[in-house]
Amino acid sequence: MFENLFSLEGRTALVTGGSRGIGKMIAAGFIAQGAKVYISSRKADQCDAAAEELSQGNGRCISLPQDLSTVAGCQELTEKLKALEPHLDILVNNAGAAWSADFDEFPEHGWDKVMDLNLKSPFFLTQALHGLLKAGASDARPAKVINIASIDGISLNPLETYSYHASKSALIYLTRRLAARLVQDRIVVTGIAPGPFPSEMNRAARDQADAVANRTPLGRVGNDEDMAGAAIYLASRAGDYVVGDTIAVDGGHAYAKLSSGGPS
Repeated sequence: MFENLFSLEGRTALVTGGSRGIGKMIAAGFIAQGAKVYISSRKADQCDAAAEELSQGNGRCISLPQDLSTVAGCQELTEKLKALEPHLDILVNNAGAAWSADFDEFPEHGWDKVMDLNLKSPFFLTQALHGLLKAGASDARPAKVINIASIDGISLNPLETYSYHASKSALIYLTRRLAARLVQDRIVVTGIAPGPFPSEMNRAARDQADAVANRTPLGRVGNDEDMAGAAIYLASRAGDYVVGDTIAVDGGHAYAKLSSGGPS
């Protein structure tokens, strides 16, 4: 009864922002569990190279480059996938951006860029892919949508990342609203709020790992297995009964302020 609880054998997934960082970690984990994975990112050369690396000759990772910062881009990616697959089992909305600037100098384009990619795109890509997700969903095996939020949507960091904080907090609530609507179509929507994982977006965890680890209760930054494990859980049979929740995967980082007396 439990031997295939975390298996993704026979399932098809799409991971946006899948060419690097957290998206690539998740894609690699899905492939290891038997899924066929499409990855998408804005830069075609990086997307193609990542797909080739992740496939390792088995053809389980396919590159679908696309700029998802507009509704038209979300629809174009959907059309590309429709031409290749009759249904989609798992969607991971991971593509994102960040912007930091002083309050008095924070620019409108820094607000719009982050809000468009972090909040608008997950909604409109899920909307565009609704038919493909519903096509393969059932009581026994619901389709999955996993939104990648951030621990910064739950607790503050000291950086002036106004649009990033706002977008990730809103994405957590959007996850709940989508879950309430899509569960009737046997599409289960959940979220992951990553903490300090080394990446291009989280350069502190990448370039100052020891310092960040010292501020994290578990004593280290996140690794590939930490992120892949959480995503596999939610995507697999193991996570079928988790609806609308967002899981913090941060080594206790959000609670570091309890011992430090201020934001972590």
